[in-house]
Amino acid sequence: MTDPTPDTRARILRTALAEFSARGYHATSVREIAELVGVTKAAVLYHFPAKADLLAALAEPMLDSLEATLAAAELRADSEEARWAAVEGMLQVWLTHRYLLRINLHDLALAAPGPGFDRFTAAMLKAGALVAGPAPDFAGQVRAAQAIAMLADPVVLFAEAPTAELQAAVLDGVRRLLGPAERPPTARRGRGRPSAVGPEMAATARRLFEAGRTAEEVAAELGVSRATVYRRFGGTGQ
Repeated sequence: MTDPTPDTRARILRTALAEFSARGYHATSVREIAELVGVTKAAVLYHFPAKADLLAALAEPMLDSLEATLAAAELRADSEEARWAAVEGMLQVWLTHRYLLRINLHDLALAAPGPGFDRFTAAMLKAGALVAGPAPDFAGQVRAAQAIAMLADPVVLFAEAPTAELQAAVLDGVRRLLGPAERPPTARRGRGRPSAVGPEMAATARRLFEAGRTAEEVAAELGVSRATVYRRFGGTGQ
């Protein structure tokens, strides 16, 4: 056996991700990955008996994060809070794993049948239910599907963009599609924060944005959730 070390495994995964993202899964051979890592093909196959195992190992952390994010969103008692916890959480997962998602630009390898695909399908169905809300009509279900697609596609197409700017732009697009759906200022969320931004708070928020404050800082200053700031202002104050 050739160099069966954890460090080799990590280097193989890093190289595979870079090559799959740049060239595509099917266009990249195990031998090419081995050469780039500086080990033999046998060393790669020691850690990953088949190329599909490489892809599965790369996808597992993303699937773990996605499932955990949606499970946490599902625990929210309020459907609107659950919706935006799912939207914001999924976007963070896609941003973290943007180069893995880019593999699908070449050959849709992540959509290949298998346990990983089954997990992804189940997660997307759960996400659709959370974003659509309770008892949605057909139009609501379609908008939920559109919103979910809006989270991933821009991350893949603009993977090199600054993360904060990309995140704000994506959330603004979703907010425009789904609408703020905010309740009166007197309504309170489970954490005791106001669910809506009234005129006075909106003026304060704009002043804070103009002063260069981030969406997170504005949310803390107003005592609202970050999701509320993104829904109301798109994270930029515009």
